Amino acid sequence: MGTVKSRFDTMAVHAGMEGLTEAGSHVPPIDLSTTNPLVSVESGGDSYEQLAMGGDLLPGHSPVYQRLWQPGVARFETALAALEGAHNSVAFSSGMAALTAALIASVNNGRKHMVGVRPLYGGTDHVLSMGLLGTTVTWCDAHEVRAAIRPDTGFVIIETPANPTLELIDIARVVAQSGDVPVLVDNTFATPVLQRPIEHGATLVLHSATKYLGGHGDVMGGVIAANEEWVARLRQVRALTGGLLHPFAAYFLHRGIRTLPVRVRAQQATASEIVRRIQGHKAVARVLYPGLPGSDPEGIVGRQMKGSGSMLAIDLAGGYNAAVQFTQACELIVNAVSLGGVDSLVQHPASLTHRPVAPEARPAAGVVRLSIGLEDVDDLTADILHALESVSP
Repeated sequence: MGTVKSRFDTMAVHAGMEGLTEAGSHVPPIDLSTTNPLVSVESGGDSYEQLAMGGDLLPGHSPVYQRLWQPGVARFETALAALEGAHNSVAFSSGMAALTAALIASVNNGRKHMVGVRPLYGGTDHVLSMGLLGTTVTWCDAHEVRAAIRPDTGFVIIETPANPTLELIDIARVVAQSGDVPVLVDNTFATPVLQRPIEHGATLVLHSATKYLGGHGDVMGGVIAANEEWVARLRQVRALTGGLLHPFAAYFLHRGIRTLPVRVRAQQATASEIVRRIQGHKAVARVLYPGLPGSDPEGIVGRQMKGSGSMLAIDLAGGYNAAVQFTQACELIVNAVSLGGVDSLVQHPASLTHRPVAPEARPAAGVVRLSIGLEDVDDLTADILHALESVSP
């Protein structure tokens, strides 16, 4: 992007916007074309083959068909890759579609075994456990990765901070154990504002773009940032299977990441203050948050992460009944799945997103997860304290 636009916050605003001024535009246009005129039969065929095999759009050639290449999607991909420090990224219709594409690419390369470090997002855990695509999985702790790897291992998948209990994993340590096996990091909770896994050796960085990247709860998408080889493989899978990101969604996601640094830092500041205020409440067994003393013995925050984020979980002393009472007593905070938006949400993971997870790996029944938004910290604290007071002893 050049030296003037090299710093992170500037990249967030300007990445993917190249060429707009010369074209007379200030914001990216939304091109809804499903098909594109061909320069000639021969060049159209060359372009079709190039894109269907995962290559870049050839200069002066037609993109042919939206399933193969779309300009607004490409702009979003360029922008996200810049923030993650990746060669490029590949966008999909959802985070699960992105993960599925990575699994398909791995299986197609003859590697059907995956190593999963729990806890992971419930949907990720579910698809790995089901073996839906002919895959198998070995579950392990972060320090057991080396022993879990086999000759047919496609990749190691970790999530840090983990969903929903916010455990932290040293990415570089997992990469060192993995040797030549790629490491995929779900970076949804941290976002590139707080953590850039590629800088610590990860090969693939996954986002449920529906969450912080979009930031307003009104668009779905998924994206994987990766090196040149994996980008080509993922593009090929997308072209063949059709897990496309719609041009409208690409526009909203690109717009969302332009305010991502401001939102993430503001939400983080509020979450940190809320944690400070609710600790020690009689209804709380413990607060799960990376910024708390004792929660980060390896010093990952400040070394791998630039902050503790805006996700937190409360383990309620009264167990399941208390969790139900708490979620129902919240008034300002909405009882709903998803996260990362401008409004605060609360959910009970064991009953919802992590319900398909094996009982031994499922979150405790008393755990509720909160995604802190951009509301006033005093209003949010009052709502949480009101809900805690509503919990029966």
